[in-house]
Amino acid sequence: MPKTVRFRIKRRDSPQTSAYWEEFEIVDRPAMNVISALMDIQKNPVTATGKRTTPVVWDCNCLEEVCGACTMIINGKVCQSCSTLVKHLDRPVVLEPMTKFPVVRDLLVDRSRMFEALKRVKAWIPIDGTYALGPGPRMSQQDQEAGYTFSRCMTCGCCLEVCPQVNRMTHFMGAAAIAQVRLFNTHPTGKFNKSERLQALMEEGGIADCGNAQNCVQVCPKDIPLTKAIAEVNREVIKEAFKGWLAK
Repeated sequence: MPKTVRFRIKRRDSPQTSAYWEEFEIVDRPAMNVISALMDIQKNPVTATGKRTTPVVWDCNCLEEVCGACTMIINGKVCQSCSTLVKHLDRPVVLEPMTKFPVVRDLLVDRSRMFEALKRVKAWIPIDGTYALGPGPRMSQQDQEAGYTFSRCMTCGCCLEVCPQVNRMTHFMGAAAIAQVRLFNTHPTGKFNKSERLQALMEEGGIADCGNAQNCVQVCPKDIPLTKAIAEVNREVIKEAFKGWLAK
């Protein structure tokens, strides 16, 4: 008799319907991650009681902890389902969608809130690609290393999920967007838009809404020093505010 593992999954058919739970029993395999288990359930969507049901819906892409799409709550902890091995989890394995984002269906959520925050802070390097601009300015080794650390952010949503300031009553953009301001304001070309990014952080939902809970840095799968970024950016925001006040 092959060894099995039970999954308890919180499901929801649409944003307008109520959530419900279903349990599935699948054959346990060596080195199986949560995504592999969900794929097995998708192939044969039959509950542990033998009831035929619809395939479970979730999101994934890279399967190597780079895209951030497969974030979900596993046994009460928000993490990446592609890099979470079933053999390390307590049984039954409980899967739930993130709570700080609107549920589309089952374990799939809409992370638009994060992407809109990145738009607000202009988290990119604006370049006129219509003609050759020549080589860009050189960056110091120290800035390159610091920038690489922050560039590893995959907009997974873990930091927003554990942040008490992120909820339906607030517009706080979260640690990920603030860390990207730190990244692009350090870049030699990105500095040209430094003031715009800092001004965006002074608006509603900006850095003043951070409650310094520091939960974000504890769950970041890429070990990004988010609290360090928030502190450094906050200092720059204060300088920007004084600069604007003195210019009046």
